[in-house]
Amino acid sequence: MSNVVHVGVLGLGTVGSGVVHILEDHKEKISLDTGYEVKVKAVAVRDVEKERDVSIDGIMITNDADEILEDPNIDIVVEVMGGIQEAKQAIIRALCNKKHVVTANKDLMAVYGNELLKLANANGCQLYYEASVAGGIPILRGLVDGLASDHIEKIMGIVNGTTNYILTKMSQNGWSYEQALQEAQKLGFAESDSSADVDGLDAARKVAILANLGFSMNVSLDDVHVRGIRNVEKKDLEMAGKLGFTMKLVGKAEKQGSAINLSVAPTLLPSQHPLSSVNNEFNAVYVHGHAVGEVMFYGPGAGKLPTGSAVVSDIISIVKNMNQIVKSQGVLKESVPYTLKGDEEVVSKYFLRILLRDEPGMFRKITECFVNESISLEEIVQLPLNQELAEIVIVTHQTSKYQFEKVLTLLENVANEIKSYYAIEEEKQYV
Repeated sequence: MSNVVHVGVLGLGTVGSGVVHILEDHKEKISLDTGYEVKVKAVAVRDVEKERDVSIDGIMITNDADEILEDPNIDIVVEVMGGIQEAKQAIIRALCNKKHVVTANKDLMAVYGNELLKLANANGCQLYYEASVAGGIPILRGLVDGLASDHIEKIMGIVNGTTNYILTKMSQNGWSYEQALQEAQKLGFAESDSSADVDGLDAARKVAILANLGFSMNVSLDDVHVRGIRNVEKKDLEMAGKLGFTMKLVGKAEKQGSAINLSVAPTLLPSQHPLSSVNNEFNAVYVHGHAVGEVMFYGPGAGKLPTGSAVVSDIISIVKNMNQIVKSQGVLKESVPYTLKGDEEVVSKYFLRILLRDEPGMFRKITECFVNESISLEEIVQLPLNQELAEIVIVTHQTSKYQFEKVLTLLENVANEIKSYYAIEEEKQYV
């Protein structure tokens, strides 16, 4: 092996530009760390004439990915082109050609990650994907290496910067959902089509990846219960704040024995919870291990340089391991079998906001709905709206998701309107 490691990059958008910039700007440090010169030899793009905001002097620019995938002198392929099927085929070809791969593609890894990791091992290659979850935060490396000896029981976090920015602005500035989304799009935190973000799919893909690594399981994206933030109203955040809660779109993976629960949903957190102070486009992942207790990873969840830094860190790991027999990050010899918790096993407190006709006996009918399902109430707040309607905010004690959904069905026949409901994260002493 020569003292130069050649890298081929598929895609030169935001992340690809960051990778090229960091590899050039930090080349001396990378050389000292690895003992090799790590050099970008070629980049594949769709439009070779497009102006770039990064220096590409000395780099071959092509619109034919084959020139990278078939080049015997390219050691590592970086996939930052996005999409699923085209990216999958490119990675398969790279691995079959005995090239190591780094990808930032969460969509791909959530669906085909285990298949690709096995293919990498079969070909004696490494496949790393740190940048696919939480941008510049080294959460995957933390799970694989730093917490390798522990039994992870819970992973919970804010893993989508777009929705966190929106909820922050709605809560702190009093903006509507539409106002906050428009500003996020203007600043580049949200795409023009932000469906994957606001509907929770982006976060769900990351939860699946985290669960696979943290629990040593081969979970499916379909195992994740997903609920987005489109229907969150400013009034929800106002009332939650008055009751001592902060709303975040929380991705959660919990394990009890072999039973797991995976979810993404707008969730109310106690104001003293570590995740409550994570604002704007920042991400944070909170991990609970049997031995380590509670740790939190925090930092920028997206962006050219933070995400590019995560990709380059994976490149450095590969270079350091190239002369050793090393399995790909997070690959499983044999997945641990699991079952999904039923709704009757998923327990939480709940926040509920309803509109009720302001008539005698209505309050009794509401409480009877809860009594019928043996759910006790922690707090009830009544806010008169007009002469005909009152707004009722209810906080329950812990109950199962199954029982709570039965109550919602009963309330549909009593309440004028069910405005919103959210799970409340377990209260405990945070320092």
